[in-house]
Amino acid sequence: MTFPTFTAGDDPGPDFAALLRRVGRATQPPSSPVGESLSIPHGTTVVAVRYADGVVMAGDRRATSGHLISHRSIEKVFPADRYSGVAIAGAAGPAMEMVKLFQLQLEHYEKVEGNHLSLEGKANQLGQMVRNNLPAAMQGLAVVPLFAGYDLRRKLGRLFQYDVTGGRYEEHDMAASGSGSLHAGTVVKLGYRENLDRDSAIDLLLHALWVAADEDSATGGPDLLRRIFPVVATITEHGWDRAEDDELAGRFENLLGQLRTAAGGSEGAGVTS
Repeated sequence: MTFPTFTAGDDPGPDFAALLRRVGRATQPPSSPVGESLSIPHGTTVVAVRYADGVVMAGDRRATSGHLISHRSIEKVFPADRYSGVAIAGAAGPAMEMVKLFQLQLEHYEKVEGNHLSLEGKANQLGQMVRNNLPAAMQGLAVVPLFAGYDLRRKLGRLFQYDVTGGRYEEHDMAASGSGSLHAGTVVKLGYRENLDRDSAIDLLLHALWVAADEDSATGGPDLLRRIFPVVATITEHGWDRAEDDELAGRFENLLGQLRTAAGGSEGAGVTS
């Protein structure tokens, strides 16, 4: 493989995705439906909220292929760059490829332009990538991500949700995607309040994922036996920070205690895998 070269008057610019299409390296969508002929792992559920210092993103660790659990420890929440993150829901393979291309696009832009792309620009770029995936989505490989980050210009956290056509919608307080999003979103709406601190925001998202796992078979709850916990990360003016598993284990123990107390001790809060 040889790297493409361009003359000074033919500068491809900072759009790395467009460059790939231009040189014929972009992934081509399948020519026929694949959902029935192949067992495609799908990842759910992801959720994000604003809090006092920025945003918190969280995602469970289960991927399913039909009625089977294909992976128990898949990661669905990734840093896009230092001040933003993306969480994936949908066909796992195309979603991960989209995240890698998105990360590379932001790095490429920064190197070419010598400055960070604005948070709004990042959200628009991801929307274009989702739109470019529409032909594959029509064949059963849909990707519907969440995007969140800390806006250095406005000094606050912001959330963005997408539809399969690439439509981009900014949410004020919370956003959720995936098969368990209805249940997780309901918990967040009921428990959310303005200016949550970090601990309260993380506890709220863990509770939301717990309820989603209890109601949706495609969403995985905490696995205390294998020590598999959701991926949870905060994004503030100081950048991306992923919560450690030891911290999440303690928070889940507290959540289980609260659930047992609420049930009057008559039912154990089961451990899902």
